[in-house]
Amino acid sequence: MKEKARRMRLIAFTTPALFFVTIFIFVPFFMTIYYSFTDWDGVRSAQFIGVENYTRFFNDLNATRALRFTLAYAAAFVVLINVLSILLASLLDSKIKGKGFFRTSFYIPNVISLVIIGFIWQFIFGNVFDSLFELTGERLGFLQWSWLGNRDLAFYSVILVSIWQALGFYTIIYVAALQSVPSELKEAAAMDGASRVRQFFFVTIPIILPSITFCVFLAIANSFKQFDLIFSLTDGGPGGATTTMALQIFRTGFGTLRQLGYGSAQSVILFILVAIITALQISLFRRREVSM
Repeated sequence: MKEKARRMRLIAFTTPALFFVTIFIFVPFFMTIYYSFTDWDGVRSAQFIGVENYTRFFNDLNATRALRFTLAYAAAFVVLINVLSILLASLLDSKIKGKGFFRTSFYIPNVISLVIIGFIWQFIFGNVFDSLFELTGERLGFLQWSWLGNRDLAFYSVILVSIWQALGFYTIIYVAALQSVPSELKEAAAMDGASRVRQFFFVTIPIILPSITFCVFLAIANSFKQFDLIFSLTDGGPGGATTTMALQIFRTGFGTLRQLGYGSAQSVILFILVAIITALQISLFRRREVSM
């Protein structure tokens, strides 16, 4: 009877969650797959067209350009956010004054809406940089660069703002991971003559590798679905140079032409790409963890 009562409680707690996950995640997911094989504008009846949407994607210059930018953006973001977060976490984990203040300060941008952050930095790149250029006697020429209007500079501007916004979140995770590293191991390595750099790479990194696996996975997922920040900061410009796949999907499905079938196909392609990359990343990192 106790076992039956326990199972009933388990079912009672999990059924509501399973119901909502099914309604809001699984059902839309499979509907997206279905509509990706159709010509549908969201109003009239969907017409089945087979794989035409998928073949169209690889001949669509706007879509392939968005895919290339997304891959480049994801690669830069994943590497930089994790490297900088580990370095910053190491600094905050050391014996410095005001660690609590700095941890809070770095985390604040993470609680601000991405749309608001986009508008704030749009103002900074424009008005604030112009004012600083005049205050410094026009000696800092880079303040006059077109940070959001130049195709090449816009990429770096987007990366800069993205890292500034997310740095605190990843840093907190790494700080927690670093605090779990036994001090005895560091002391033993020091007694064996290992420098602090060698201690970091051969003692600390292997121990916090599960946290690195998680943060890399999270960074990949977040970078591939980036929409809010790009939408408010550059709106995909200039000339589509900073259009991510998420923004391209939104424009395809809900733009003036409302090509929801084609947008669904783009969504499926993005899902498959992210699934493959994350699966390879997790598999690679997990094997490394086991070998440690």
